Amino acid sequence: MSKLGNLGHRLHRGEIAYDFVGHRRIWYGVSILITVVAIVGLAVNGLKLGIEFSGGAVFTTPKNVGISVSDAQGKIEGHTGGHDATIQKLGNGSLRIQVSDISTDASKEVQQNIADELKIPKAKIDAEIVGPSWGKEISQKALEGLIIFLVLVVAYLAIAFEWRKAIAALIALLHDLTITTGVYAIVGFEVTPGTVIGLLTILGYSLYDTVVVFDGLKEATKDITKQNKSTYSELANRSLNGTLVRSINTTVVALLPVAALLFIGGGILGAGMLNDIALALFVGLSAGAYSSIFIATPIVADLKEREPAMKQVRKRVLARRAADAAKAAEAAERGEDPDAPEDGEGADPDDEAEAAAAGAGVVGQRAQGASSGSRSTGTRGSSANRNNRGGRGRPSGKRR
Repeated sequence: MSKLGNLGHRLHRGEIAYDFVGHRRIWYGVSILITVVAIVGLAVNGLKLGIEFSGGAVFTTPKNVGISVSDAQGKIEGHTGGHDATIQKLGNGSLRIQVSDISTDASKEVQQNIADELKIPKAKIDAEIVGPSWGKEISQKALEGLIIFLVLVVAYLAIAFEWRKAIAALIALLHDLTITTGVYAIVGFEVTPGTVIGLLTILGYSLYDTVVVFDGLKEATKDITKQNKSTYSELANRSLNGTLVRSINTTVVALLPVAALLFIGGGILGAGMLNDIALALFVGLSAGAYSSIFIATPIVADLKEREPAMKQVRKRVLARRAADAAKAAEAAERGEDPDAPEDGEGADPDDEAEAAAAGAGVVGQRAQGASSGSRSTGTRGSSANRNNRGGRGRPSGKRR
């Protein structure tokens, strides 16, 4: 068995554990810090909207044009009508020049300028005008879908589990969305329809990981009010440790292909749409794995510990532990082993003698009864033999 598999079994059996719930204030602080950085980056830099949302023009040069991205950027700089141009080299060797927020009339002039600077005939440069209305419609539909999704998620979790878990899951989802959006603003990636697809995808993944943890928590705390050994926070932490390795394995397996898309497909091959989707997935999956472990479950524990029933459980648990500690201290003062069994402690010697005599009497009576039974059986057997010799034919030992 691998080391990770052995670790998973030990965590599931409770042999080892890390107190995630007990250190929840640290995780809250880390999440707040990351969220604040994301919000500041979003407020300062803003989102760089693609032409699908802001409108503009896309110019595509012929194949194997033989001009690098940096050379093309330097040549057309200042010839795009005062608008920023984004240049990408496609797999077939052509250049994709994207100029945002430009009108149809201005795009014709920009097309001529690009042809002149790159020494390419204007007729061989494909121009595509994208209006902002399409991107606005996509944004509106994405926002509506997001709101409906969140409402359905909260309703389902409230029915399947309870409202506290629904609130914790909603906070975790908003946490993941805020961090992913903030990273987009800080890095400067364009927001395209691929970005919207990536954001909607990470919601489902983050929710799945959270529900797995909540399901284990539900089983672990099913009869919590009938015991006095563990508090709700302790059982939540034990359940979280039990599903920790599963969450890690799921996250790693999901991040590997996404990392390949981001760093190989986007970074090396220069695929624009892959970059947009992969970055949203990579950041969102990482944030979702973090929030399901460090945010969602600790929030549930915080909310549950406020219930009167859970407060009573905590009082009973603490009272039992205090009594056990007092007994251990008294045993240590007497020089006894605190873990030694207490069978027979404080028993009266006379009572022990009487119990031994009573036990011996019972054994003697059973032995005597067995002997009598043997003699009776032998007598009946003899009588039966005599009867058989007398010709009656009744089997020996048969009872009526």
